Amino acid sequence: MAIIQLSDIKKSYQDGENRLNNVLRGINLSIDKGEFVAIKGQSGSGKTTLLSILGTLLLPDTGSYLLNGKEMVTENVDHSFIRNKQIGFVFQDHRLMPQYTVLENILLPTLAYSKQADSDKVEYAHELMELTHISGVQKQYPHTLSGGEASRVAVCRALIMKPLVLLADEPTGQLDNENAHNIAKLLGEINRTLKTTIVMVTHSDETSAVAHRILTLKEGVIQ
Repeated sequence: MAIIQLSDIKKSYQDGENRLNNVLRGINLSIDKGEFVAIKGQSGSGKTTLLSILGTLLLPDTGSYLLNGKEMVTENVDHSFIRNKQIGFVFQDHRLMPQYTVLENILLPTLAYSKQADSDKVEYAHELMELTHISGVQKQYPHTLSGGEASRVAVCRALIMKPLVLLADEPTGQLDNENAHNIAKLLGEINRTLKTTIVMVTHSDETSAVAHRILTLKEGVIQ
């Protein structure tokens, strides 16, 4: 069953000289529930634009995007609600809040519609920290973490709401080779253990090798 279905997705931007830049020229893509898909492409190929559309951070100019059978290319959907409840994000720069501990950072998404995290979410946060091997740093603050630890915290935060889809934007881009390998391996383990559907954009052959399917984005289309 397809959890993501893209049909003829197009997106263009005006450049600095008011010329039209066609970034996505007609994306057709179907991703099944539980699948791990890596999308590769050179810098400027439109990978982040595509991921932003998948995350409902950006609407395409034309086309259809069905997430779990529901159309996302419409103003009649509460996209912020969808992003909180159904989509997890892992960014290249982690985006951890410096004033909060590791555990508090992981629980932040749970506070969008509640004043405090319930006991079930706290318990699940501890389970995620055990899965990602960061239980020992739960009381630390982001500035005390290594790059690999910060990446694992970001992954836990993305998973805390048990999303339908996890979107990862160059998740190993700022890490050394060893940590990059470990994070890629961790994403594969999460996919197998939690059955979470993962879509990852990357330029790395090694990182993309953990996915079930590797696609290439070139000249605005999936090849």
